[in-house]
Amino acid sequence: MFAIIELGGRQFKVAEKDEFIIEKLDSEIGKNVTVKTVVLLAKDESDVEIGMPYISGATVELKVLEEVRGDKVRIFKMKAKDHYEKRQGHVQKYYKVKVLKITKVAGKAAAVKAEEAAEPVKAKAKKAPAKKAAKKSE
Repeated sequence: MFAIIELGGRQFKVAEKDEFIIEKLDSEIGKNVTVKTVVLLAKDESDVEIGMPYISGATVELKVLEEVRGDKVRIFKMKAKDHYEKRQGHVQKYYKVKVLKITKVAGKAAAVKAEEAAEPVKAKAKKAPAKKAAKKSE
């Protein structure tokens, strides 16, 4: 069984017990994270479910293993004949995560909850009072 999830603006193909590195994550090391943005879920090649845009009731549970630093990127800007040089460096943080389990809740209850969560409650807008026409003086 594998799934395609969306995290940090990117899509990842994951299976249970997989370990992979992601860029952006708001969690602490050792904590579990539940991902509800499952784009595709497949038990095998013949049994594939595609979301529009996401599959309701499908979740992937991840565990944050460690924080990893990437390679240093060196930036050098220069303008010829103006004697302008600027050096800058950047090191990106990555998070190593492990897939604990992939689940799919079947039935109408999950679909109803997903639809309720997807539709925000609209507040009624109040109309402004009508303006009165100014009297013309002759």
